[in-house]
Formats: sequence, structure tokens, C-alpha cells
Amino acid sequence: MQRTEIATLGEFGLINHLTKDIKLTQKSSVKGIGDDAAVMDNNGKRTLVTTDLLLEGIHFDLIYTPLKHLGYKAAVVNFSDIYAMNGKPQQITVSLGISKRFSVEDLEEFYSGLKLACEIYGVDIVGGDTTSSLTGFTISITCVGTADEEKIVYRNGAKNTDLIYVSGDLGASYMGLQLLEREKSVFTGDKNFQPDFGGREYLLERQLKPEARKDIVAMLAEHGIVPTSMIDISDGLSSDLLHICHQSHAGCQLFEERIPIDYQTAVMAETFNMNVTTVALNGGEDYELLFTVPLPLHEKMNKLEGIHLVGHITPPEQGYYLVTRDGQEMQLRAQGWNPLAGK
Repeated sequence: MQRTEIATLGEFGLINHLTKDIKLTQKSSVKGIGDDAAVMDNNGKRTLVTTDLLLEGIHFDLIYTPLKHLGYKAAVVNFSDIYAMNGKPQQITVSLGISKRFSVEDLEEFYSGLKLACEIYGVDIVGGDTTSSLTGFTISITCVGTADEEKIVYRNGAKNTDLIYVSGDLGASYMGLQLLEREKSVFTGDKNFQPDFGGREYLLERQLKPEARKDIVAMLAEHGIVPTSMIDISDGLSSDLLHICHQSHAGCQLFEERIPIDYQTAVMAETFNMNVTTVALNGGEDYELLFTVPLPLHEKMNKLEGIHLVGHITPPEQGYYLVTRDGQEMQLRAQGWNPLAGK
């Protein structure tokens, strides 16, 4: 495979090389790459902005993460934040810190995943920056989206008796990560080494190529439902539900038997001798939507597919509890992913 040293292109040559075929598709994208700043006209709507920083060795491991998948995931996790506000992502800027071990072809792979995600979700790449790095690969993406003012959903709107829903299933991404780490631990650099991933493709996809739940936001809008609060599950169900409770000054009851778990997740948890409920509560990186709706909407919500009723909001003095399958109450704790925790 051809390998082109990045230094042969220089910073601006590299930017031109990676972005020369990017075309703007959003009417709000007035000016994209090539000036001091992107220009966007959002026709009086509220503008939403989110930023994610991904560091090699902390957020991803290139031993088992293909660069194309990494580009796709780096974009999607930002889109997910905008959808969690009940908004629509429209533009991203991409900044990269690159060490000398990466070639132009490596970055082409990364950008191919990035551009694929933007194509699927209808998002424009409108700018960014590159610089050298002494600590591996660093990715910083800022996503800009829009939403009607009256439809923006914050974390602080949950009310007593609201019902708690979650989309999809939980814990699969974490078990995918455990599977990858297990195979990495037995990998010795042998080029003929073949990892054992048979029958576990769903778990790997949830870890390496997650999707943002654009479909759930669209379904709620189609049925005229605006959640009272919403968040995407990046740190784990327990941590993210507590974010909603703390900011809404509310308590909660979560029911273990209602937490949606895929069969592959349960089997892999058993293989690793892990409690599958703990995995679902604390694993993180599911990028499902966790949201609350008023109790009177219960019957209407029952008719919708792809979402699961997992609990309800309580007064703050009642605390935060998980009701186990045998009816015991356990205090819910934020034990999910903490990026600033000591290694």
C-alpha cells in the first residue's frame, strides 16, 4: 500500500487534499472550508453547539479500531448530543492532532468514515484545524445544529410522576469493548493471529460503529411528543439518569426487569462472569436516548416501537433507586464512565 508522508503536503496541502471533494448540502451552510470561519444562516431557529474530544489511549485503541470506523464514530457521537436536545445536526468542524507515525493514506481512511457519517445523517463538514502531536492521535469535533425554541429538550425538565423511557438496548457497546480487549490481550504481534469474534458482530458494531438515534427523535416528532427531559447515554444509564434527576431536582425509581438487554450482551456478560444489569447500568457508549414524558402520555407511548418504559420520576426526597427483580430497593449510584478518573 502506498504511503505518503504528511510533510510532503504540509498543513494546508493536507487540508485541501482531505476536503477537496466536500460539497455543502444544507441551505444554512453559507460558507464552509476555506475562510477564517464558517458562515451559517439558521433562519431564526435556535443554534445548538456541542464539542467532543477523543484521545488515543483514552477513548480509542488503534490496535483494534479501524480508522474508517473511528472517523464514523467520532462524527456520530457529536450528532447524538444534538439529537439529545431534540435538535437536528447540520455542520461539524474537525480538528486533528497527528503524530509522525500517521500517513496521508491513514487520514484518508479516517476522513472516509467521517464523510460517510455526514452523508448518512445529512451534515456538512465546514472547517477545522490540524497540528502535530507528540502523544498520538487527537480528535476534536464541534457539531452545530438547530431546533425550534419551543421544541428544545433540556436535562432539567423532568417532573414528578413523569415516565422514564430508553431507546434500543443497553450494555452491548461495553461488552463489545471487553471482547476487543480480551482478544488484544492474547495478540502477540503475530500477523496470522485471527481474533475469535464469531457470533458477536452486534457487540462489535455497537462499540466500533455506533449510530445516533435520529429515528427516535423523528418518531416522537411525528406523534407530536416533546419529552420533558432527555440525554444520550454516553456514560452509562445510571450516571446519565442521575444527570437528569440532579438537574431536574427530582428522584427516580428504575426497574431492573424493564432494562432492555440484547441476548448477545447477556451471553457475553456471563462469559466474562459479569452481572449483566451492572453492565447495562454502567457500561456507557450506548448512545441510546434516555428521556421522560408526562404520565398521561402512557397509552400513546405504548404504541411506539423501539422504546422501553424503565421507570418513573419521584419527588427528590425519595432519592434514586433501582428496584431489583426480587423487589428490593438499591440506591442508584453514578458508576459509569468518568473520563477524569485515575487510571
